[in-house]
Amino acid sequence: MVNPTTVHLIGTLLFALAVIHTFSTKFFEHLAHTHPRHAGVWHLLGEVEVVFGFWASVLIVFMFAASGKEEVVDYLNSRDFTEPMFVFVIMVIAGTRPILDFTAATVKWTARYLPLTQGMAMYFLILALVPLLGSFITEPAAMTLAALMLRDMLFSKSISTKFKYVTVGVLFVNISIGGTLTPFAAPPVLMVAAKWDWDFMFMVSNFGWKAALAVVFNAGSAMLLFKNELKHLKLEVAATGTPTPVLVVLIHIMFLVLVVLFAHYAVLFMGVFLLFLGFVTAYERYQNPLILREALLVSFFLGGLVVLGGQQQWWLQPLLMDMDDTAVFFGAAALTAITDNAALTYLGSLVEGLTQEFQIALVAGAVTGGGLTVIANAPNPAGFAILREKFDDQTIHPLGLLIAALPPTLVAVIAFRVL
Repeated sequence: MVNPTTVHLIGTLLFALAVIHTFSTKFFEHLAHTHPRHAGVWHLLGEVEVVFGFWASVLIVFMFAASGKEEVVDYLNSRDFTEPMFVFVIMVIAGTRPILDFTAATVKWTARYLPLTQGMAMYFLILALVPLLGSFITEPAAMTLAALMLRDMLFSKSISTKFKYVTVGVLFVNISIGGTLTPFAAPPVLMVAAKWDWDFMFMVSNFGWKAALAVVFNAGSAMLLFKNELKHLKLEVAATGTPTPVLVVLIHIMFLVLVVLFAHYAVLFMGVFLLFLGFVTAYERYQNPLILREALLVSFFLGGLVVLGGQQQWWLQPLLMDMDDTAVFFGAAALTAITDNAALTYLGSLVEGLTQEFQIALVAGAVTGGGLTVIANAPNPAGFAILREKFDDQTIHPLGLLIAALPPTLVAVIAFRVL
């Protein structure tokens, strides 16, 4: 698209304001403390998960005033909100006590066979094994599980802020690249896999083994960096009420698998989710409170990104298409920091005649940069929502995340461009 309309230009301006807003949430939290009369409004604007939904609402109001109701309805109907709905459902199910207990038990059992202290082994596996599991249970589910385990097992203890930021940086990068062993788990891969005929073997041979090496290296490096603290920590999920029967765990896993299988079909996975809610209500004694608030905020964030992102094609697509293979890799990695990586690969899938080298470089760059910011990869807001309460001012500062994610991102660059 060469000649943008007024709506496109306003949409791009609002998108830029939203990006700036994500880096300014501490300012709004400060206003909440210094201006208590309107603290509720400032707290709301200080929520990162609200940012894109808020500015998307501004765009919708502008479109309604400029073009009328039909234009707004047609535009919203042209957007695909399946991913925000899926992330909401998978977060709620993956965050239940039976699923969390099962994952923690699996990680603990595996840790027994590693030649490390209990704390070091558990930490390493949460940052390595769980992100790689994301290739099969989807990245949002892996992020939810890893973030909940880190929150309850590690971040609830007295550890340094540096330790927390490094852990989050490695987690976000590893989740982004760890889902590339299969063609259905990582959002940026999912956007192009069917169009470009990428199957399981293609993903493993071109992405998976490289990503696995980078994930293990990143997790191992973080573990060694904080080995003195980890040696003295015992990382275990605290016992929570009535032990969960095996059958209840298996039924929860069945619901999780069904949602993953129907990930493309909102009417199906929402139906499964309603059945799941009925089952949870019937066996409430085996549950912790569902993470509905966190999941709804993340869904709102992603929905806003879908609405605002739809107005960015006019400048993003020409920019990407003017690059060669090397430039598109680094360009996609950089652009991912200010827009969702799935949006980048989706735009690439609209262009005919791309070489396979270009296609691989585009997707590799998109997943490589997926840990740099909270908006870079769809699962990131889920991890942010779960972990932020354990940070100062109950927020993960965007600049702190960016700095912490740069080293593991560099490792991903080496894995995808050198190996």
